[in-house]
Amino acid sequence: MRIQEVLEQLEQWAPKAFQESYDNCGIQTGNGHHELTGVLISLDLTEKVLDEAIQRGCNLIVSHHPLLFKGVKSITGKTDIERCLIKAIKHDMTLYAIHTNLDHVSNGVNYKICQLLGLTDLHTLVPKAGLLSKLVTYVPVEDKETVLTALFTAGAGEIGNYSSCAFRTEGVGSFKPNASAKPFIGQTDKLEQVSETKIETVFPTHLQSSIVSALKKSHPYEEVAYDIFELQNEWETVGAGMYGLLPKPMTINEFNAYLKVKMNLTTFKYTAPFQGKIEKVAVCGGSGSFLLKNALSVGAQAFVTADFKYHEFFDAEDKILVADIGHYESEVYTKDLIYDYLKEKFSNIAVLISEINTNPIHYYS
Repeated sequence: MRIQEVLEQLEQWAPKAFQESYDNCGIQTGNGHHELTGVLISLDLTEKVLDEAIQRGCNLIVSHHPLLFKGVKSITGKTDIERCLIKAIKHDMTLYAIHTNLDHVSNGVNYKICQLLGLTDLHTLVPKAGLLSKLVTYVPVEDKETVLTALFTAGAGEIGNYSSCAFRTEGVGSFKPNASAKPFIGQTDKLEQVSETKIETVFPTHLQSSIVSALKKSHPYEEVAYDIFELQNEWETVGAGMYGLLPKPMTINEFNAYLKVKMNLTTFKYTAPFQGKIEKVAVCGGSGSFLLKNALSVGAQAFVTADFKYHEFFDAEDKILVADIGHYESEVYTKDLIYDYLKEKFSNIAVLISEINTNPIHYYS
């Protein structure tokens, strides 16, 4: 098996188009066409993780956090990043990051946190806009089902929990083939009028090439008429953060104890308690302070995330419990998430979880 086969599967799960503009998901270095010897999964990419991959016979490392966030102007080995690049290239390692794109999918990082906390009735906290497009095309009435089936198979027509979504309008299309045409219907230099169905359907923008290809292959006409429009609709199942309901309402003390056990924490920071019980909980793996207002707007009584600055805690205003459990602690289970996904898709390859604790923060007690 080639490394690229694993990467393609990962990108079906979490397309790179879903990443934030500042991010750098995808291959950091390496060659996807090399034969795969094994996959090592890690939260971060460090020299120790690279050494572990070499020792355990893996030539692909899938990390949540990218090795390369900023430009590297020289590779001399003076920094950890430079040493990692040198070592990876020397050993024909492929380094791949699956970061904010995995944060944003409905079964990604935040879903894993919700699972650990036993939350139900899950929703995306801030759905992303600008990821969808609309296709409009015109098909002879008798061929509409063939074309629709091809479009749906290619990934069009999915809206939330619904699939095969499309709108159809019956009408009459007209055209006149010229001398160079090879018309499916009609004759040269003769105006034709044909009963057609206008088809409208949505699709993920990053699938446009596949959608257009499916349309042209399934459409009977020599020249296919179609329009594509960029949409600003929010994609309800793709976006930042999630929220859901606890198994039962809890007091502040009950929730803190519950959170500590479920996330296997030794300690964490939280805001001054407010009055009432906690039932609705918002979560965001990693740095989530930018989502506090959104957590408040959906009526969450608790927000589990990391990397709140001192003054940002005041923004809770005793209206919500903010639990800052630590960046590493909130995302460490991402390794299990990726492992489970790859083992389900590939039963015949070695998929290993890194045993290295890459957390740069230690706690003294």
